[in-house]
Amino acid sequence: MSAATDAVALDRPAPRASGAGRVRQVVALVRRNLTHIKRQPEMLTDVTIQPIMFVLLFAFVFGGSIKIPGVDYKPWLLPGIMAQTIAFSAFIVAIGLNTDIGKGMVDRLRSLPIQRSSILIARAIGALIHSSIGVAVMSVTGLFIGWRIHEGVVKGLLGYGLLLLFGFAMIWVGILVGSAMRSVEAVNGLMFTTIFPVTFLSNAFARTDVMPSWLRTIAEWNPISSLSQALRDNWGIAGIPVRADAPWPLHHPELATLIWSLAITAVVAPLALRAFNARTTD
Repeated sequence: MSAATDAVALDRPAPRASGAGRVRQVVALVRRNLTHIKRQPEMLTDVTIQPIMFVLLFAFVFGGSIKIPGVDYKPWLLPGIMAQTIAFSAFIVAIGLNTDIGKGMVDRLRSLPIQRSSILIARAIGALIHSSIGVAVMSVTGLFIGWRIHEGVVKGLLGYGLLLLFGFAMIWVGILVGSAMRSVEAVNGLMFTTIFPVTFLSNAFARTDVMPSWLRTIAEWNPISSLSQALRDNWGIAGIPVRADAPWPLHHPELATLIWSLAITAVVAPLALRAFNARTTD
């Protein structure tokens, strides 16, 4: 095929697919993304070994220095690590999408009769599955350190639902970063200097009431704090009573997590789509 024919194929809009056709496209692309994990199982280290390492480090190494009076730190810690892991779904999708764009995979897909949105939908589903493996691994790990769900099946599932909802919002952040950055190294640098500190500047690992007032305000308005608090409330994990003067998100963590998730999606999704279209359109 000549270069001119290649250009025509890439620029030709894909035929509009029916609902069933769109589903088949997404399923095929999700299978392709998961096949990478099957062939390269080391890709799962960030959602298997890393979360377990964090649980063990904070529970048995740092936990002695982060004692909270009247609180069993180990089960209190686990929701925070789960919140951090689901926030890292942005990291997963950013690297995967950036790699596909850089290696020309997206261009090859565009030459096929496939809807461009199917590429992003499949990448998002794959990232959620990837992160859900980490949540499942940590749930099993938590059983060995004393973590339990005490509020019944419905509230237990509600907690996991909030995790996935927030993960969906963070995926749009990953799509934006993966589309805007020009290399995997740039993605790594940006994500480590943003997502990583944000997850620690919260109540995920430590109490916020002992922080300096200005830092406490930032930490308590952090969406990771709302998500961690919502998980602890729904799973019946005893912790520090919320202060009367604490910000609204800590008094209504489930609603705050919902609002944060929808707000992040509403703001970032259009920017992500614009960046993806600009990066993948010649």
